[in-house]
Amino acid sequence: MAHFAELDGSNKVLRVVVVNDVYEADGENWCDEFFHGGTWKQTSYNTHKGVHLLGGTPLRKNYAGPGYSYDETRDAFIPPQPYTSWLLDEDTCIWNPPVPYPTDDTKVWEWDEASQNWVEVV
Repeated sequence: MAHFAELDGSNKVLRVVVVNDVYEADGENWCDEFFHGGTWKQTSYNTHKGVHLLGGTPLRKNYAGPGYSYDETRDAFIPPQPYTSWLLDEDTCIWNPPVPYPTDDTKVWEWDEASQNWVEVV
């Protein structure tokens, strides 16, 4: 099955639909006709951080989801920025914190935007 994301006028993803492989080659046009309009871009369920998880060809950096943005210049789906301090990795199109996630996996951590650091959840 093929997946296609519907975009609004500012390239935000509204929804993702599944289309039979028979229509994949012309899926964007098929979605436009079937759903009576819209702007559609194919997305790959198996693509994350610019890598196809099954060894295939990655498509548009990340699998799209509602609220993601489609960047025409990068030809990539980008998730919403979780915090204003987080920076976009140009290679993966994923947001990264300015401080790496702690390596102590015996604790649970969450990002604190005010201190710009990870804090232990107690």
